[in-house]
Amino acid sequence: MADFGALAGAVLAGATYELMLFAAVGLAIGGIDDLAVDLIWLARAGWRRVTVYRRHPRMTAADLPPPDAPGRIAVFVGAWREAEVIGPMLRAALDRYDHADYRLYVGVYPNDPDTQAAIRAVDDARITMVGGTLPGPTTKAECLNRLWRRLLLDERIEGRPFKAVVLHDAEDVVHPAELKIFDRLIERFDLVQLPVLPLIEGGWRRFVSGHYADEFAEAHGRTLIVREALGAGVPSAGVGCAIARAAMARMAEANGGRPFDEGSLTEDYEMGLRLANFGGRGVFVSMRSAPGGALVAVRAYFPASFDTAVRQKTRWLTGIALAGWDRLGWAGGLAEGWMRLRDRRSILAAVVTAGGYGASLLLILSIAFGVAPAIGPWFEGLLWFNFGLLFWRAGMRMAMVTRLYGLAEGARSLLRIVPANIIAMAAARRAVMAYLVTPEGPPRWDKTRHHFPRDLPCG
Repeated sequence: MADFGALAGAVLAGATYELMLFAAVGLAIGGIDDLAVDLIWLARAGWRRVTVYRRHPRMTAADLPPPDAPGRIAVFVGAWREAEVIGPMLRAALDRYDHADYRLYVGVYPNDPDTQAAIRAVDDARITMVGGTLPGPTTKAECLNRLWRRLLLDERIEGRPFKAVVLHDAEDVVHPAELKIFDRLIERFDLVQLPVLPLIEGGWRRFVSGHYADEFAEAHGRTLIVREALGAGVPSAGVGCAIARAAMARMAEANGGRPFDEGSLTEDYEMGLRLANFGGRGVFVSMRSAPGGALVAVRAYFPASFDTAVRQKTRWLTGIALAGWDRLGWAGGLAEGWMRLRDRRSILAAVVTAGGYGASLLLILSIAFGVAPAIGPWFEGLLWFNFGLLFWRAGMRMAMVTRLYGLAEGARSLLRIVPANIIAMAAARRAVMAYLVTPEGPPRWDKTRHHFPRDLPCG
């Protein structure tokens, strides 16, 4: 019996050591990767502060010069079972947009009469509802391609071309100044992406909905800026994004008349990178409405329950981290390769994170049974290095969230790290299973239920 106890203790100690080593090395590699992005962002921000912004005030939407050739803007909105939100969203857009010439194209399905009725109830000539023959849900890309074909038809009938296409979701709160910014900057760039600021639910739901705010605060406050600075492609977020009409035509011509790939679960992300492959220029624009005013950004509620968040993250991980590898490859230079690697590391990062939690549990058990593994000085140094990276990462996240949501939410972002990790691990598991088990037929739009805010955030 004593021999069995000794053997069990040795196995526990060995498993603890090996899992600790795996997690420590993985966390160190990921932490160094994030630290490199942080340092580039800090260096760029510091350089611009002491050079550009000392000579020129920060540009705002209020003092943005008018476009050289004002044009007509098309706003594409896909709507499958969005009867609860599409009406308020369209009314808010019509009330808020500060632009003289735009049209809202809304894609619907024949087996979704409630959404169609909600759109008809808005009753505005600036809205064009576009149906189809396929019952929903198809992919979002199929819906957007229908809107593109209708845009081409309207151009031929009316004899007036559009200047740009803007992408939005049915739950988005648009900013009044966004079309003004797009109209100006699309003359210089093929793709213009605005920040996305997720709205945070109250109560305990904030620990799920709020983790989207934390992640977008870092992704759109830091990572996209670094991506653009390095010359890598700027992926579209699928909302708050404008694509030049000519660039859309080039994408459509290369894909049989369909600018959006209907076999993709993340058609928006892929479009930005495919556009870069064609030599198109993308830009991420973080601009305030006026000096001291709010950021010109898209605001929307994201999933606030564990199950819906995992479902949404599963689609993102499947489309970007797994299928994106197959579909887009590794085209581009060193910077592009680095950014695509960062996009696709999510599955491995979830495995490493799970390993870290597992190693912590095994370490507690091994200490309790008096069989904690011995670690050498180099391993101890690696652990302290990781603790340093953890505190740096937590501090950067808190700082980025505080900039956009205030100190209270910045502090809460630290409490949301564990829920965010649990959601990421669950989504990674489901994404791998979804990727390995090929479903019958074409991919389908696995959307979540949305709601629209009663009190609209300030523009």
